[in-house]
Amino acid sequence: MNSDARTPTVSRVLPDTLVELVYDPSARTTGLAVSRFNGLWNIEQELKIETGEVLVPYSARNNLIANACVLLPSRPEEYGLKKELVGDIATFLHRYVDLSPFFQRVAAYYVLLSWVHDAFDELPYLRLRGDFGTGKTRALLAIGSLCYRPFFASGASTVSPIFHILDTFGGTLVLDEADMSYSDAKTELVKILNNGTMKGIPVLRTIQNRHKELNPHAFKVFGPKIVASRELFQDRALESRFITEETGTRSLRPDVPIHLPKEARTEALALRNRLLHFRLCEYFSITTDATALMKHAEPRLNQMALSLLSLVDDPTIRAELQGQLLAAHEDFIAARRETPEALVCAAAVVAFERAGSGPVSVRDVAERFNAASGAEDAAASHRWIGEMLRSRLGLKTRKSNGVYVVPASERAKLDALAHRFAIHTLSET
Repeated sequence: MNSDARTPTVSRVLPDTLVELVYDPSARTTGLAVSRFNGLWNIEQELKIETGEVLVPYSARNNLIANACVLLPSRPEEYGLKKELVGDIATFLHRYVDLSPFFQRVAAYYVLLSWVHDAFDELPYLRLRGDFGTGKTRALLAIGSLCYRPFFASGASTVSPIFHILDTFGGTLVLDEADMSYSDAKTELVKILNNGTMKGIPVLRTIQNRHKELNPHAFKVFGPKIVASRELFQDRALESRFITEETGTRSLRPDVPIHLPKEARTEALALRNRLLHFRLCEYFSITTDATALMKHAEPRLNQMALSLLSLVDDPTIRAELQGQLLAAHEDFIAARRETPEALVCAAAVVAFERAGSGPVSVRDVAERFNAASGAEDAAASHRWIGEMLRSRLGLKTRKSNGVYVVPASERAKLDALAHRFAIHTLSET
């Protein structure tokens, strides 16, 4: 590498050094906050590292920075104690947003998590879900303004710049109006959301260089994300990645201002500065805390929530959050039991219990499914049930004596599926 190579830099984690881009909105200047000794820092205009690279800040004239599309801290400020910092974040959110006590606490810790998210391998997302006029956008603006390099976008935005900005700036994607009528696992935004929870899983896209040559590029999309939507996502795997606040379920608190005052921006910047100092001081000591695992919880829930819970030191608060996360997940499981896949699985479980040790016919599964659903005018066909068994549940069927059956050898696979859908016995179905 050219020893004089100058690399515009947003963030860099080196073996004993952290580098973070800062922007002073008053002076309209950028710099690099460089921390070499556990929080002791300097603002520098260039930093030469062992590879020969010279790290320099992005220009203050960068359109995303100058127009506050990406929010940055201006300089590190003493954060105090972690408990005090989380409390001040919660106070800020309470002043400007009407959230449930549980979600307000989760959001405060999620803001903290966003600033050290790259110390973990997996992350949850936050979501505000409700009709228009229920405070979703306000919550996005308030929570997002405190997060690590937040980038505000809309579900109606062109997807290409979202990929490029996440790849270049990283940070927190704050996505409003995320409802997509075609929101299955094939859409571009859902790819970002599905791949963005786990470190090291980029999204591959083909782009053209200046010579119009097609060149595959791996876009990094890992990072915190806060989403507002009206509806659930069709992709159930994506649904399981969210900690959700249902908005509009109660009257708005009268002390919440209708419009965000100008001082909210000043307060948010001050908190981002303290959060930057928290990152510089604590990043290298942050680890996954296995004691935060929830007993008897599904692996996916522990996988999703462990990074957040690892930042909660107070055992009382941690236990409270764990209990509420488990309760919310039970609601998710109850909803999943009502999906077509779960209902077909339940019908197959009953059919096998009635059949004993032998195979069951697809016809039998279809009849039990239709009887349970009570949809006589729109009964599911045997062909549709067979397709669900094969393509959605992954069960094999074969023809026997002129009819299609699910062989007894598939029973173990069916039992595993039933456990996943919380369907265990005939009495429960």
